Amino acid sequence: MKKRVLSLILGIMLVFSGCENKDTDMKNNTYEKISMSEGIERMAADEDFILLDVRRADEFAAGHIPGAVNLPNEKIGTEEIASLPDKNQTIYIYCRSGNRSKQAADKLLALGYTSLIEFGGILDYSGELEYGD
Repeated sequence: MKKRVLSLILGIMLVFSGCENKDTDMKNNTYEKISMSEGIERMAADEDFILLDVRRADEFAAGHIPGAVNLPNEKIGTEEIASLPDKNQTIYIYCRSGNRSKQAADKLLALGYTSLIEFGGILDYSGELEYGD
C-alpha cells in the first residue's frame, strides 16, 4: 500500500514537472501581442528597436508610421534576413489590420528572433504618417 501511494505521488510530481517545462518552452517560443496604443507608448520609452511594417511596398509608400522600415510579409521566408541581423533586438511589427503582422511574427519567431512585439494594424494608428520609401 505504501509503495502504491509513493508511486502515485512520484507519478503526479513527474506529470507536473513535465507540464512546467512545456509551459516554459512555450513561453520562449512566442511573441508578445499588444494594442497599437500600447505599442506607441512603449516605443516612446524604448531606445533600441526596429519598427517593422510588413505591408507591401506600395502600401508602405502610401503612408507609414515614422521611422518604420518595410519588409513585406510575403518576402519573409526561411532564409536569413540581412536587414534584420540582430535576432535579439526588439522588433515592433505592424501591418494594415493585424493579420499579416501576426503571420510575420510567426515567421520571424521560426527564424530565431527572440524579442517580437506584434501590435496590430495601421488602421488603428492616429498619429502623423511618413510617405514614400
